[in-house]
Amino acid sequence: MKPIAYTRGQALPALLQQRIVIIDGAMGTMIQRYKLTEADYRGSRFADHAQDLKGNNELLQFTRPDVIEAIHSQYLAAGADLIETNTFGATSVAQEDYGLAHLAREMNVEAARIAARAARAHSTPDKPRFVAGALGPTPRTASISPDVNDPGARNVSFDELRASYREQAQGLLEGGADLFLVETIFDTLNAKAAIFALDELMEDTGERLPVILSGTVTDASGRILSGQTVGAFWHSVRHARPLAVGLNCALGAALMRPYIEELSKLADDTHISCYPNAGLPNPMSDTGFDETPEVTAGLMEDFARSGFLNIAGGCCGTTPDHIAAIARAVSAYKPRCCGAFSLPRAA
Repeated sequence: MKPIAYTRGQALPALLQQRIVIIDGAMGTMIQRYKLTEADYRGSRFADHAQDLKGNNELLQFTRPDVIEAIHSQYLAAGADLIETNTFGATSVAQEDYGLAHLAREMNVEAARIAARAARAHSTPDKPRFVAGALGPTPRTASISPDVNDPGARNVSFDELRASYREQAQGLLEGGADLFLVETIFDTLNAKAAIFALDELMEDTGERLPVILSGTVTDASGRILSGQTVGAFWHSVRHARPLAVGLNCALGAALMRPYIEELSKLADDTHISCYPNAGLPNPMSDTGFDETPEVTAGLMEDFARSGFLNIAGGCCGTTPDHIAAIARAVSAYKPRCCGAFSLPRAA
């Protein structure tokens, strides 16, 4: 199959052949550390907004950009090669909950600009940094009814999702993202709307960015929320020719292991990414999760040693300390190649 000629993020495919690439950790966990108030979220621009805004982290692009850039910088200093834009919920579909759907595109532009500024500041010729434009799953699902009494009901359509993702992707492209990351996929139909929107946008603009797809296995059934197994999920999205496919969120690395192993065997024509939670939720912990950086890094080292990984990082509950520990732990191993097991690097 002819390789894709990327117009941005061109250096990333070659880097993935050389070593395991590091993606950043949780954004929400880090924002919580700042103990921001309703006033921080509102700033002067949204002082009179009719709804509560605390918790709408994507709004911080406008009101506390210093916080978002500082978080990016901490992950970059910890060794992250890829940083995600603060845009998990920056779609018109998600922002409807706050009465701010009209700001979706601007949110994405600003988020990408902030991340790109931080990435440029930390990039060197020997260690380039990349901005992953994050497209989250939205709080609505195209495959599952929101009403247990009406299985056929839906609260969003494929076309609504496609249009919302297209708007988001346009903003990320304009702001300077190097690649697109469709993450925390719990409904493959939602992901297909995002894939369609990305392909449509790149066809129209002539820009061709790498795409990474990351699904979420929600429990011990080994399925995503809309019912697909890991294998079925991969076969449903492989037509998108992603630069990488992987899993994130919902589970810690220990519980995620059998599913990332399965995916690494099935997806033999692309790279594998994995960024699990820091174990299980624990409200008594400072980060809200159980695992220390050393524990998470040890589990990820096992994945690298076993030949599962091309991209490694963290999701909910992980911090720059987790990312630094993961980067150290996997650095001794070669990246996965066509399902082959990794070997320790020569001393």
